[in-house]
Amino acid sequence: MKQLDTDIVDKVNALRKALHRHNHLYYVLDNPEVSDAEYDRMMLELTALEEAWPKLYAADSPTSRVGAPPLSEFETIAHSIPMLSLGNAFADSDIIDFDRRVRKILRTDDEILYTVEPKLDGLAVELVYEKGKLIVASTRGDGINGEVITANVRTIRSAPLLLQDTGKRNIPLRLEVRGEVFISHEGFRSLNEEQLSQKLPPFANPRNAAAGSLRQLDSSITAKRPLEIFFYGVGEFTDLKLKSHWETLQALQELGLRINPLITPEVTIEEAVDCCKELEDKRHLLPYDIDGMVIKVDNLSLQTKLATTSRSPRWAIAYKFKAMQETTRVLNIDVQVGRTGVLTPVAHLQPVNVGGAMVRRATLHNEDEIERKDIRIGDTVLVQRAGDVIPEVVKVIESKRTGAERIFHMPLNCPVCGSTVIRAKGETATRCINSTCLAQLKERIKHFSSKGAFDIDGLGDKLVEQLVDKGMLASYADIFHLDAVKIEGLERMGARSAEKLVLAIEKSKKIKFSRFLYALGIRHVGEHVAKILAEEFKSLDNLLDATKEQIEAVEGMGFVIAESVVNFFKQNTNREVINRIFDSNVCILFHAHEKERTLENKVFVLTGTLEDLTRDQAKEMIEAAGGKVSGSVSRNTDYLVAGSSTGSKLKMAKDLGVEIIDKAAFLKILSR
Repeated sequence: MKQLDTDIVDKVNALRKALHRHNHLYYVLDNPEVSDAEYDRMMLELTALEEAWPKLYAADSPTSRVGAPPLSEFETIAHSIPMLSLGNAFADSDIIDFDRRVRKILRTDDEILYTVEPKLDGLAVELVYEKGKLIVASTRGDGINGEVITANVRTIRSAPLLLQDTGKRNIPLRLEVRGEVFISHEGFRSLNEEQLSQKLPPFANPRNAAAGSLRQLDSSITAKRPLEIFFYGVGEFTDLKLKSHWETLQALQELGLRINPLITPEVTIEEAVDCCKELEDKRHLLPYDIDGMVIKVDNLSLQTKLATTSRSPRWAIAYKFKAMQETTRVLNIDVQVGRTGVLTPVAHLQPVNVGGAMVRRATLHNEDEIERKDIRIGDTVLVQRAGDVIPEVVKVIESKRTGAERIFHMPLNCPVCGSTVIRAKGETATRCINSTCLAQLKERIKHFSSKGAFDIDGLGDKLVEQLVDKGMLASYADIFHLDAVKIEGLERMGARSAEKLVLAIEKSKKIKFSRFLYALGIRHVGEHVAKILAEEFKSLDNLLDATKEQIEAVEGMGFVIAESVVNFFKQNTNREVINRIFDSNVCILFHAHEKERTLENKVFVLTGTLEDLTRDQAKEMIEAAGGKVSGSVSRNTDYLVAGSSTGSKLKMAKDLGVEIIDKAAFLKILSR
């Protein structure tokens, strides 16, 4: 390389290093050392050099924050450790009860110390750094899998592209860090001013604006939105020796990751209650929205002992602030049918301003809620924005009644398709389970054609919506009767695209039994439940004839799942759709079960990289042999399969005495 080229490389590297440092000083520490003009000059110089020498461009360059080419759709990715939701506390007594449960599980009367932090009203994300570089970012999603939004997160100035080497901490080989993306009040105001200046509709609130910005397929749009982030925890990590949650947060800050300045560490439960009360009183003074506080057991070894339920950690709880309220009148009540078939009564209100937003409708949740609160058409009611977002009726002002109010009754038939609705025993929701109901149709078809189901390449969300709106799909059985000539006339479709879609549909006609069951969209039947049902009943006819008692008797099932499955297949419209699917030459593949289930009831946890074996492949091998795969280590774990670049799961396994095996030992166990 010529001397001039070496000088350019050195200049580019120096500019990048300086700009990363100034980004950290400005967006994380709020302590800039250069003027905005000087920063802009450095950025322009770096941009010019990268444009002149394209080979020098790098994904972690500060110039990458302007956005990347638009995506056609988001990919999904599994979280190494599930991003669980939190249990809620609404009163001081709930927090005290939480502390009592913690000490009961730990079998101690000793005082437990907690860390208390603001609960921002934004969107949870996970960022993964390897050797200090941001390699992937994803949404929380369903807690198990999220959407990959790396290009969008790169545009957030307070999310470092490179971890900072401050000399206080070694940069970990791998770090999965979790945070909350939000928009400040000031940023929200300026964003809506920009929307209005372009004659675009303004956003309803900062959270909606942040959500819409973060899920843009075109990251250059995201780059123009005033998104910020605070980091609050970790997933898997290596090379960090941490004993407490507060120490974890300090480590993140030392690595250049921004944490909330209002976090209060190492307090007793009584002090935690005081912290919540104090910040609730000051919430209106903050530059961003918070809807509560999160209280976490500070000691990490105690967190491990407390473990988690299927939905939430036992070592943390969210204290929800009281919502803002106003009084108005119920003008009428009607029923909406959601994408999952739930019938939700909705109150049409005399418009009222609640916490800065004009409220015209409020959810009444379900029939029981209406009866419990005795809400009638014509009532004067107290309305609040639950979580400061979703309006709901709190109570009726009975003293305002005139006698002209009318009692509301839930319909016996779906207001959209006319099918008889059901209300399962023990549930509050009334549902339409007709798979051809137009209110649910688009979402059912999207699910039916998704990767875990029929996996029809090319049948994306926008195309599904067009096909339903044009009347070309009235049930998911109609997918197999789509005509290439008609499809190519749709928006953004040509002859080649239509042909490819028809070929993909034809290819999808051979499908595993478990994937077929999952595709039907039966409530409570996810991929895992579908596999259990397929393994147990072995054919569709067997499952169609099964009683609630037979399904409930299967390990891992229960009354709720059994009733949902039986009710689904009891619907004539659903059976007709299934028959039409088979009339289209769809073939279910029933595999012989000649292999012994040598790993029956054995629980595995996977961590690190297993060289040429992906986690999905390892998981499939374990489940095929009857074993189970968990996302986190607990006392019930039988084996931790550890590859290279292992994270915190390895330490947990050692602490709990779980057997740790490498890839070779894992394959040897399978070969038995």
